[in-house]
Amino acid sequence: MSEQTTARAARPEHPGRTALITGASRGIGLATVRRLAQEPGISTIILVSRSAEDLERAAGQLRDEGDGSTRFLPCVLDVGDRSALKRTAKRLYDEVGDIHLLVNNAGYTNPVPLQQVKMPDFERTMEVNLYAPFLLVKTLLNRGNVFDLIVNVASTAGVTGRSGWLTYSASKSALITMSEVMREELSIYGTRVACISPGRTATELRRVLAPDEDPSTIMQPEHVAEVIGALTSPVGAYIDSENIIVRQ
Repeated sequence: MSEQTTARAARPEHPGRTALITGASRGIGLATVRRLAQEPGISTIILVSRSAEDLERAAGQLRDEGDGSTRFLPCVLDVGDRSALKRTAKRLYDEVGDIHLLVNNAGYTNPVPLQQVKMPDFERTMEVNLYAPFLLVKTLLNRGNVFDLIVNVASTAGVTGRSGWLTYSASKSALITMSEVMREELSIYGTRVACISPGRTATELRRVLAPDEDPSTIMQPEHVAEVIGALTSPVGAYIDSENIIVRQ
């Protein structure tokens, strides 16, 4: 018996579906965890974040708020680290089985004018915003995972480029196109792929992009999470054929 088969045979069985959300310790990611925890069919939610402190705080809050029917599994991971991402994806699959719902939400940027863009920052932006969703999906597929739904969180900045946001806009534009290809290729497995592009949302990343903006005047993470929640419902199959703009 192979090591992978042994691991799968040894893991405990948990009824219901499993969701995995990246960038899950705050902002849209954390709001999405809270929203999906309300779904009766989802029994396990894996929270991925590179900050152990933020992740532990978020997981503690969620357990205090919940009724015990949902397992919250914190997973410390920098999704921009390709090797670590591949190892972690394989381990999670061997431990919990199929990831039925994947929300690629983690994001990074360092907004500066074109002349000031440094290649390490450009590469880091692409690693987190584009390569990580691709590699996470690919690694799990190759492990044998069958997704019900993949939601890639892009941005309106990927639809219309913004001055000073070159690396971020480029990464999100590529994510929108990649989602279209994933949608076509994975439909034969019964997998739905949705891409949403939120506009101005009060997150930590938004504060980096627009430090002088009043966060109380723009869309909140919970509003975006509700759209993701709608995509997981039966009606979601009728609204996920195009990039979905989420704007106040």
